[in-house]
Amino acid sequence: MVTLRAFRALRPVPEKAARVAAVPYDIICEAEARSVIARNPLSFLRISLSEAELTENTDYSNDQVFSKAVENLHQFIKNGIFIQDAEPSIYVYRLSNNIRKQTGIVACCSIDEYERGMIKPHETTRPDKVENRKAQMLALKAHTGLIFLAFRSNEKVKNLMSEVTSQAPIYDFSCEDSIRQTIWRVSQPDEIIRAFSDIRTLYIADGHHRLESAAKVREIMRQQNPSHTGKEEYNYVMAGIFPSDELQILPYNRIIEDLNGLTPDEFLKKLTENFIVRETRKKKPSKSGDFCMYLGDGKWFELRYKADKAPGDDKIENLDVSILHRFILSPILGIQNQRTDARIEFVGGIFGPEELEKYVDTGHAKVAFSLFPISIDELFEIADSGKILPPKSTWFEPKLKDGLLIHLFFGDKL
Repeated sequence: MVTLRAFRALRPVPEKAARVAAVPYDIICEAEARSVIARNPLSFLRISLSEAELTENTDYSNDQVFSKAVENLHQFIKNGIFIQDAEPSIYVYRLSNNIRKQTGIVACCSIDEYERGMIKPHETTRPDKVENRKAQMLALKAHTGLIFLAFRSNEKVKNLMSEVTSQAPIYDFSCEDSIRQTIWRVSQPDEIIRAFSDIRTLYIADGHHRLESAAKVREIMRQQNPSHTGKEEYNYVMAGIFPSDELQILPYNRIIEDLNGLTPDEFLKKLTENFIVRETRKKKPSKSGDFCMYLGDGKWFELRYKADKAPGDDKIENLDVSILHRFILSPILGIQNQRTDARIEFVGGIFGPEELEKYVDTGHAKVAFSLFPISIDELFEIADSGKILPPKSTWFEPKLKDGLLIHLFFGDKL
C-alpha cells in the first residue's frame, strides 16, 4: 500500500510558467546554464543551479551557492512570480508531443516507505552529489524538483487521471524542446489517494540522488525537532508518479576517447572473439544483444553477441551494458570503472546517432557505441530483486521539468 499526500504547492503564476520551467539541474552543465539564464532571467536554473550566477567554476558545495539559491527564490516570490495554493492538492502532470504522451500524478510520498523498501532504486548514489542536494534542500527548506517514480500500470488510477484531464488545466504550454507541459490541480484528491492504496511498490526512474538527499534531510530535521510526530512536511518528498506503460526508456550510449593503443584493424580483430562483426548502414541496434559501433569515416559496424558466450541466467550480466563492459570496455579498451575513467563519456539516446558521429568525426572520441535500451519490465525485475543496474543504464525521456511545483517543508513559510 503506497501512501500519497496532498500539499500546498508553491508554483509560478500561469503567465510566467513557461519561462520558469527548467530542465533538471543534473543534465545541463554550468556553461549551458549561464547561457540559458542570460537569455531568460526567469529560468528556475537560477535556483536549482545557482552557481551559474556566481564566479565561474565556483565549487558547487560552496555556501555562496546555496545562499544565492535562497536569495533568488525569495526574489521570485517577492516579485510575484510564485504563488502558493490555498489548500492541499495533488496534481496531474502530462508531457506530450505529436507522437506520444505520458500522464502521471504529482504528490508527496513517504520517506519512511522509501526506507522500508516500498520505493525501490535501481542505481547507486554518489555521496558528494547527495551532500550537495541535501545542503540545497536545507537552505531552501523545500523540495524544488520532482523525483521521477513509476508504478505498474493501474486502470483505476488511469481512469481517475483521465477524468481530471477533461477539465481546465492550470498550465498548458510548450517548451523549447517542443514537449507540451500540461498540469491540472486536484483540490479534492481523496479518491486518487485511495486508488494508490492498491499499489504496493513504486520504482525510481530518475532522481536517486534527490530522494536519498531528502531522506538525509528528514533525519536532520527530526533530530532538530523535539516535537517531531512523523506528520511534518519534511517526512514526505515531492514526486511525479507515472504508469509504466506510458514511459519511454532510451539507451545511454557510450563514446570512448581512444582505442587503448590499438589500430582500428587490431581493435576490430579483437572484437571477433566474442562478437560477429560486420559493416552496416544501421546506426541503432534492433534488438538486445546487438550493438552498433562507429569508428569514423562514415563506417558503422554491427556487433552481434555470440550466443555461446552467454553468462547464464544472471539478469544483470545479460544486460547489454554489462556485455559491453565485460567483453569490450574492460578487456580491450582498458576501462575498468565507468564511473571514474575520464576516457569514457555517456550520451543520452535523445541525441541520436548523429551526435555519436559528431563526437568521433571531430576527434573528440575514437569509437562510439549505440545500444539497445533496457525495458521498463527489466528495470522492475532488477529493482524487485534488490540488485543495482550498471552505471548509466537508462535514459528516461521526456524529462520532468523543475520549477513548476515546489514542496515547502513548513507548509507556508521558507
